[in-house]
Amino acid sequence: MDFYVFALFAALIAVANGFAVVPSSRPSTALFGGAKGMATTLEGKQARIEFVKDKLSRSELIFSVPSEGLTVSESAALREAMPSGTTVSLIKNKLMSRAIEGQGEWEPAGELLKGTNMWFFVEEDVAGSLKAFKKFAKDFDKSESNAIKAGVMDSSVLDAAGVDAVGKLPSKSELYARIAGGINLVPTKLARVVKAPSSKLARAIKLATEEKEKEEA
Repeated sequence: MDFYVFALFAALIAVANGFAVVPSSRPSTALFGGAKGMATTLEGKQARIEFVKDKLSRSELIFSVPSEGLTVSESAALREAMPSGTTVSLIKNKLMSRAIEGQGEWEPAGELLKGTNMWFFVEEDVAGSLKAFKKFAKDFDKSESNAIKAGVMDSSVLDAAGVDAVGKLPSKSELYARIAGGINLVPTKLARVVKAPSSKLARAIKLATEEKEKEEA
């Protein structure tokens, strides 16, 4: 009972002061910028930058499309259409610039920071992500208005055609598997170097070889 008395008392005070107390049922969006996904506080901006840095550290490819014309529901549908490991996020150019600063292979993305961008952070499934985007664009009639602008991979800026071409290449795991299948047929110095324990490629090849042997067993 005391709670209801207190609530009524608070409401009467609010009315007396010329405004009504309306409790919000929605969580605060200040951290990531409310409806537009833009950070508005210093803490929110820093958190957003760290979010982007984390995504970059995991990504194999990043690319962007214009965000103009995409409704909230369409943006949600686009995110849901992506395969696991691919993140889609609207990021302000200034925050993206700060996030890529000092990030080496991703710094070339600085020349792409024009207009508003919906960024795609692709961890592994490049082909699947591009296929999913093309289907979304076709289904929602966005093939022209929201076509891929450009991307970055291995420190290189790719135009739209370049991003599309990357999607047609074998994935790294597929390449490693192919190498693992033929590595024993190359008795050269190169093979000995690749097999060195300290080689990242060697570890990937070893893993692919073990997986292949399990499948054949």
